Amino acid sequence: MDHPESAYPEAPRLAVGAIVFHAGKVLLVKRGRPPAKGQWAIPGGTVKLGESLQEAAQREILEETGIAVKAQAPVHTVDTVVRDSTGRVQFHYVIIDLAADYLYGDPVAGDDADEACWVGPEQWPDLPINPPTAELLRQRYDFP
Repeated sequence: MDHPESAYPEAPRLAVGAIVFHAGKVLLVKRGRPPAKGQWAIPGGTVKLGESLQEAAQREILEETGIAVKAQAPVHTVDTVVRDSTGRVQFHYVIIDLAADYLYGDPVAGDDADEACWVGPEQWPDLPINPPTAELLRQRYDFP
């Protein structure tokens, strides 16, 4: 059976996300691939061999959203483990979210994001926000 590169891994995959605020809004993407397909989440992706967490976050945010950022320190870590109907691990990511400063750019979806945009408190109730994203933004940033 053919699986995307990230499905049914032999080991957990290291990923980063970047929490970026600008003008009172947070940068989010609508995921285009499993495991969170269709949900709005913090943009990011996997770390490549030889990259620092900051380099990976800066690259991933630019690829996924067209936004240039300066990644800062890690602020949150989460394990994402998804099992299929047989109990086999289909996805396993260890995700390290970093704070990041907005530098420039306008959101344009790229890479594996279906959409990318700045989300303000007024739009929050209308979007299917990924639960770990919602919890992190509420607890750490009091957003929305």
